[in-house]
Amino acid sequence: MDEMKYDMCGSGVVLGAMRAISLLKPKMNVVGIVPSTENMSGDKAYRPGDILTAYNGKTIEVLNTDAEGRLILADALAYASKHYDPEYILDFATLTGAVVVALGHVASGIMGTDPKLISYIQKSSSVTGEKVWEFPLWDEYLEQVKSKIADVKNLGSPGQAGTIAGGAFLKEFVKDEIPWCHFDIAGSAWGDKKLSYQNPGSATGEIIRLVLDFLKV
Repeated sequence: MDEMKYDMCGSGVVLGAMRAISLLKPKMNVVGIVPSTENMSGDKAYRPGDILTAYNGKTIEVLNTDAEGRLILADALAYASKHYDPEYILDFATLTGAVVVALGHVASGIMGTDPKLISYIQKSSSVTGEKVWEFPLWDEYLEQVKSKIADVKNLGSPGQAGTIAGGAFLKEFVKDEIPWCHFDIAGSAWGDKKLSYQNPGSATGEIIRLVLDFLKV
């Protein structure tokens, strides 16, 4: 429980990148959005089986209340899609424990809708040394987050491709015409005590440098 502060590392990437952008002043418009809420039990807490309505009007079946971060991130993606007409969207989240199982603390998992955008991110990764690994968003995975009683559910198939299921869920909240990439930084955002080049046992700040190289600021 004491390590759950690292659940906020996605917001840290956004704030760190926006701080650097404000100092470097690139000739482009960059919008940073941080959805935040208190994660607390109580009589107003949501429950397994609840149906929620997202910002874009899609309904979500709640199967696991611990898959909560993707719910507020979904609203942020829908909000950005509607109000900013972006050239592309990047999102960052310590979304799944499954990505730590797959990649450890060494790399971030990425997935998205535009091969060109993904290739640019991979090039920036090779420059900054912040490793990324692309996961597929095949139709079979997209089907796993469909719900029988709502538009989508906040979990995929039990025990299967949890990291991809998180990305498949988020894809539902980005307009199809907007290139988008999701970064699951649950492993890379928290330093492995055995990796000296990270901040051992604490927040790493990984991906901020990749974002800045990607923007070529």
